[in-house]
Amino acid sequence: MKERLNQTLEYICNRTDLRPRIGIILGTGLDGLVKKIKIKKSFNYSDIPNFPVSTVEFHKGRLVFGYLNNRPVLVMQGRFHYYEGYSAKEIAFPVVVMKKLGVKYLIISNAAGGLNPDFKPSDIMVITDHINLLFDNPLRGPDELKMGPRYPDMYNCYDQRLITQTEHLAQRYGIFLKKGIYVAVPGPNLETRAEYRFLRIIGADAVGMSTVPEVIMARYLGIKVLGFSVITDMGIADALKPASIVKILLAAKKAEPKLIKLVEGIVTRL
Repeated sequence: MKERLNQTLEYICNRTDLRPRIGIILGTGLDGLVKKIKIKKSFNYSDIPNFPVSTVEFHKGRLVFGYLNNRPVLVMQGRFHYYEGYSAKEIAFPVVVMKKLGVKYLIISNAAGGLNPDFKPSDIMVITDHINLLFDNPLRGPDELKMGPRYPDMYNCYDQRLITQTEHLAQRYGIFLKKGIYVAVPGPNLETRAEYRFLRIIGADAVGMSTVPEVIMARYLGIKVLGFSVITDMGIADALKPASIVKILLAAKKAEPKLIKLVEGIVTRL
């Protein structure tokens, strides 16, 4: 991995000297934040050596360097998923690149199905913890990177100080913020009634197909993480209805202005 990492870094560093401390990964239907950024340089994933390529049609697939509220940021406009055929290690590779470029904070967002009956579509949930049901781990195999502990402690993998700051901001902005546990599943299919029931029983408040590999890698690398799930549909086993990707994207778009405001506020304070 080190050789591939060095090739990736050489390509990027030869084309931009911006070294942000804040990295942002944007999930499904949540890339409107890029419009707020004063872009200095952007790269298509397909042009970056050894970088995965997003195959999801509504993920733009760009790595963006620029300024958000005068703070330098590095933004992934689109991410990678296990269901696309990537391993957890490949999914998390961009987080290693971020670390090498100087990122110390990672803000990560996703679209998720709601399991908590107190939630509704377009709610924003700040992630307090996660459950990994991808059955893969970006740290599996030889520790080629040697950039963190072999057995990283997942305590506080979603930074409590950042969560508290976000709660204060939400209160100030009049945004009703939910808190909860995110569970990652392989996808790409949505869950059965029985699976939704099982996921709720084991303690999850929202379910999605991403995020966990990146967070595990960030924890290994010592990057502090703030995570958001936008609830785009409901997976309540006893009140299940057919899901629609159009409705999911619309629910994400409805929540997007509030999420952008929160992210802008947090970035300003880091």
